[in-house]
Amino acid sequence: MSGISRREIRDLLIAKHDQYNRPEFIMNDPIQVPHSFSIKEDIEIASFLTSTIAWGNRASIIKSATGMMDRMDRAPADFIRGADSADLERLSGFVHRTFNSTDLTCFIGGLQEIYKVHGGLEKVFAEGYRAGGISGSLVNFRRVFVSSGLSGRTMKHVSDVEKGSAAKRLNLFLMWMVRHDNRGVHFGLWKGISPADLMIPLDTHVARVARSLGLLKRKTNDWLAVAELTSALRKMDPEDPCRFDFSLFGLGVFEHF
Repeated sequence: MSGISRREIRDLLIAKHDQYNRPEFIMNDPIQVPHSFSIKEDIEIASFLTSTIAWGNRASIIKSATGMMDRMDRAPADFIRGADSADLERLSGFVHRTFNSTDLTCFIGGLQEIYKVHGGLEKVFAEGYRAGGISGSLVNFRRVFVSSGLSGRTMKHVSDVEKGSAAKRLNLFLMWMVRHDNRGVHFGLWKGISPADLMIPLDTHVARVARSLGLLKRKTNDWLAVAELTSALRKMDPEDPCRFDFSLFGLGVFEHF
C-alpha cells in the first residue's frame, strides 16, 4: 500500500484497536466460550481448547468449542482432574475439521498430566518463558504436552516453533491469558509473562492486512513472519504490541481491507 506513512499506519491501527477492543467484540468471537466461565482454571482450559480449534469459520469454531464444554458438563477443570474412561466416552463423536474425538481425548489426557503433575498450564508456559521468552514458553509447553503420550496423528495439532511453525493458536491462547487492559475482552489472568513479549497470532487475515500496510515483507506465514510483524508492531507500542491484533484482524475480517 503506497502513499501512507508509518505515522498514518500507527494512527489507523490505534483507531481500529479502539473500535474493536471492546466487550461487543466477544459476542461473535470464539473468546465468548471461555467468557462463560468465572473460575481461573475453567477459563484457561476452555481458552486452551477453544484456541486449539480456532481455524475456519468463527461460527463453526464457537459451535464446536461450546460442544466440547457441554461434553464436559460445563466444568472443564473438574472434568480434567477427574475424568475416567467412562467420562472420556462422552467425547466420542466430536469433530471440528481435522480435530476429532481421538485428538480431543489425547488432549484431555495431556491436560490431566499438566494439572496433576506439572502444576497447571500457567506454570508450564511460565517456566519456558523464564528460560527463553515466548518461543521458550511454546517449546516447553510442547515438550511437556507431547511427553504425556500424544498419538502421532494428534501431535500435528501441537505447533512446533522449533520447526518454524507460526503457532497461531498457541499465541492466541497466550494473548487471551496474558493481556490485561481492562477493556473486557482478554482475561489477563497470567502475571508472570509480560504483554510486551507476546507474539502476534498470525492468521491469513492478519497477514494479508499487514502485508498490504507494508508491515510484513516475508511471504510465508511462519515463525519468522511472526517475529517480523511483531517487531514492527512493537515499534508502535513496545509495551503491548499485540493490542494491534484487534486492528489487523478487524480490518481483515470485518472490513475486507
